[in-house]
Amino acid sequence: MSFSGLLVQLLNGLAGASSLFLVAAGLSLIFGVCRIVNFAHGSFYMVGLYAAYALAEAMAPLGGGWGFWLSLPLSAIAVGLLGGLVEVLLLRRIYKAPELFQLLATFALVLVIKDAVLWLCGPDELLGPRAPGLGGAVDILGRAFPTYDLFLIAVGPLVLGATWLLLHRSRFGMLVRAATQDREMVGALGVRQAWLFTAVFALGAALAGLGGALQLPREPATLELDLQTIGSAFVVVVVGGMGSLTGAFVAALLVSTVKALCIWLGVVQIAGIDIAFPQLTLVADFLVMAVVLVLRPWGLLGKPQAASRSHVREQPLRAPPTALKAVGAAVLLGLLSLPWVVDAQSYTLVLMVDLVIAALFATSLHFLMGPAGLHSFGHAAFFGLGAYGAALLLNAAGLPMLWALLLAPLLAAMGGLLTGWFAVRLTGVYFSMLTLAFAQIIWATTFQWDSVTGGSNGLTGVWPAAWLEDKRWFYLLTLLLATAGVLALWRVLYAPLGYALRASRDAPLRAEAIGIAVAKVQWMGFVLAATVAGLAGALFAFSKGSISPETMSVAKSVDGLVMVLLGGVQTLVGPILGAFSFTWLHDAVARNTDYWRATLGAVILLLVLLFPQGIAGYGKRWWQWLLQRRGT
Repeated sequence: MSFSGLLVQLLNGLAGASSLFLVAAGLSLIFGVCRIVNFAHGSFYMVGLYAAYALAEAMAPLGGGWGFWLSLPLSAIAVGLLGGLVEVLLLRRIYKAPELFQLLATFALVLVIKDAVLWLCGPDELLGPRAPGLGGAVDILGRAFPTYDLFLIAVGPLVLGATWLLLHRSRFGMLVRAATQDREMVGALGVRQAWLFTAVFALGAALAGLGGALQLPREPATLELDLQTIGSAFVVVVVGGMGSLTGAFVAALLVSTVKALCIWLGVVQIAGIDIAFPQLTLVADFLVMAVVLVLRPWGLLGKPQAASRSHVREQPLRAPPTALKAVGAAVLLGLLSLPWVVDAQSYTLVLMVDLVIAALFATSLHFLMGPAGLHSFGHAAFFGLGAYGAALLLNAAGLPMLWALLLAPLLAAMGGLLTGWFAVRLTGVYFSMLTLAFAQIIWATTFQWDSVTGGSNGLTGVWPAAWLEDKRWFYLLTLLLATAGVLALWRVLYAPLGYALRASRDAPLRAEAIGIAVAKVQWMGFVLAATVAGLAGALFAFSKGSISPETMSVAKSVDGLVMVLLGGVQTLVGPILGAFSFTWLHDAVARNTDYWRATLGAVILLLVLLFPQGIAGYGKRWWQWLLQRRGT
């Protein structure tokens, strides 16, 4: 742990902070003006790196290094044009849809763009050329440091200065800042919001593309960069404060510095325990975000977001009519009779188990997102805790399978108690990001705790009891427990806790005034949803016979969000329909084409455009129209 080593690591952190700032600055601009949580922003970063590689290769015959240096701005311009095209063709059509439904559209874009890049560039990693004129290294206290990284350190402040001048010394910048504060008022003053949104989205995408292009000599272009980058970008934007470019720059420096310090410290013995700080780099950014949001809920330089005047009021939750109950009972009877209709070894039973577990998981997340109004981005953590709890109770504690299955959700409930206590004190996107931070901390702990969780290999040998080896009986057990979990959550919604949750969602100040402890009520709802998600995870572990950290990854949480939004947030059966549709589509498409992501993304985009309220929401509107027509 020498001083020279510390200095070099800090400089490495500063070089990484520049590209991270470019991505976060674009994401912050897009969210501030368009109010879109853009999951596809990491894809623009990835496309920028691939575009820079292709342009540098195509212009290599120019000689003199011109091809490399021209590829950087041209890549940013190309990605900016792609972003503008996406905004005009897709996002402009769904601005009036719920904000979270726009998230579903951008997630579908991630799938489409990933497979488009796979088709154009192939699956192999592509490492670009060295930067002409900056390919060497300089000596810093006896250590070699890449010259190109010094160039990157200078790029971040230069882009920050140029962006500041654009936003504070031009009419366009004045409109952008006004729209960040109150976009409804900007529209009322006669500004053409459509073209303003397009310009801002294109600018944000261009910044992300430039950030990717600048990494050409430093890292290979891979298809995994999209989701890896978007997580770090969200952290920087939230830590700095939504809509604050200076805050994003400070946050990028803070996160990169913390990671550099972790690498420099190495393995340190504290109270006789060896702590490997380099392993914390997997989760250092999310630890920083969790600490900042707990101490300063609006970020370092952020301000509370102005309330939107276009809030869509939720309709009162009414008991389902008798006809709908009869349809539900008939569907349940059909599902119960399925084992005697298909062969005992049929793949249909395996798929149906996956569908039922997905429906239970999606229902638990919908309990938070719909009635409680809490948009969790880390719900898969509790699914994973339930799965690992079942595996450890079965193999390590030696409990019978049924006891392990029933007790495993308690581990998820404990995780919900801890996470919820901090999270319910925040609102909006800050709540979502804090749940994501805690989920990543739990994932990193699971990934690295080899002696207990098996590390990256996970745990195996999680098999059901002997009498459940027949897939038909395990399917029936899964169906009964999932049905019980769904009905229990629905019953709570018509109990005092459910009414208090909806009151806290719709009018928190009024709820506090009449004596409802809003934070306590939301905490209870959070723990209940985490417990049911843990039950779904335990069933999943026994259905697969093993469990791995991927079960609680960000991708799994995103899958849950997609299921809920695809089915519809404002109906109780929406998450079930969404889970069945998404899981079945994922299975059917993946087994029939190599480009299953693009196909699945295209289907989701089509559903977003045709059914902006979700599948169940559209069905509800169609049923009401039919009843009105009969009445007239």
